[in-house]
Amino acid sequence: MKEHEIQIGCYTVGPVQTNFYYLFRKGSSECIAVDPGDHGKELCEALAAKGLSVKAIFLTHAHFDHIMGVQAMIDYSGAKLYAPEKERELCEDAYLNSSPFGVRSCTVSPDRYLKEGEEITEAGITLRVIETPGHTVGSCCYYIEEEHILLSGDTLFAESVGRTDLPTGSTSALVRSIKEKLFVLPDDTQVLPGHMGFTTIGHEKKYNYFIR
Repeated sequence: MKEHEIQIGCYTVGPVQTNFYYLFRKGSSECIAVDPGDHGKELCEALAAKGLSVKAIFLTHAHFDHIMGVQAMIDYSGAKLYAPEKERELCEDAYLNSSPFGVRSCTVSPDRYLKEGEEITEAGITLRVIETPGHTVGSCCYYIEEEHILLSGDTLFAESVGRTDLPTGSTSALVRSIKEKLFVLPDDTQVLPGHMGFTTIGHEKKYNYFIR
């Protein structure tokens, strides 16, 4: 069996148990961070204890529970912040990103907004942007083709899907995104969702009864 070059770690943080992911190439001291939902400084300190520094932060969407740790992480690490282009309004508007439901109001200012199909390489890892509107209008997933890894945010969960009752959400758009954009990926694609446990595309095609 081929040894994995890309290593994955996860901490669950914040008031609604959001999965924060960090990924790094084996032997590297740099990592990418995905959706720091809270405790940005503490996460950086934990990564530093493992010999890792955050090179870049990627947001799958801008709900409060995925962005509350962003500024502290940037302040600590100096990392660049990437977010989906169509999520600009949620990045900049605390009401739209549902901050009133969280523990504090927050917004973020990405260094760069990303479009469908763009490929970005940071810390030696190349991610492709897959726009998946539904959970929010600008939600996206990041696909690492090299090792069939999908960072699905709150679009696709293990045998479930993201909620669509918050500002800019759409159930019909979410279902289309999953069917047309995610279920065409290889069945062995490892899905790293924004909440709860890992899954695979093949498993979800068989057992996710929300997508029919």
